[in-house]
Amino acid sequence: MVTSESLQDGILRDLKRNWGWIVARGVVAVLFGVLAFIWPAVTLTVLVLLWGAYALADGVLALLAAFRVRDHGKPFWALLIVGVLGIIAGILTFFWPGMTTLVLLVFIAAWALAMGVSQIAAAIRLRKAIQNEWLLALSGVLSVIFGVLMLWSPGAGALAVVWVIASYAIVFGILLIALGFRLKRG
Repeated sequence: MVTSESLQDGILRDLKRNWGWIVARGVVAVLFGVLAFIWPAVTLTVLVLLWGAYALADGVLALLAAFRVRDHGKPFWALLIVGVLGIIAGILTFFWPGMTTLVLLVFIAAWALAMGVSQIAAAIRLRKAIQNEWLLALSGVLSVIFGVLMLWSPGAGALAVVWVIASYAIVFGILLIALGFRLKRG
């Protein structure tokens, strides 16, 4: 029988063993944040266009999968719908990047909220197994605050939002780097 304590010990052991990946995530976040500050307009444009390219490619692949994965000899409808919607979203992104920017900001906000809540939950779960779990909790709180602010006013200025994203990425990255090195020390 697996106890909660043995599960926490296993998770902590895995985190300590993989501390370098946590630091790497932090470094990538800091680099992204710095680049976003240097090129805010480029960052926003690239974010939108990359998302559009992703949605288009994902839609095409989902459509192909819909015809390969069959449900009683017919295309798999869920994948067919996802594929068509992905293709439409990708095409619309390239025709109306301004609207896509607003939608993308809402998606980023939802991602930050989900990540923040999960990090807070992980910090609470590991509080007895790890020292300074507050770093993980603080990065989660920062993510939640960021997500709420993004939802509160997504269109308040795309350039300002890029700066918020850049600041968030830098602080989040620094917290992950600190957590990673803390795990390395023990």
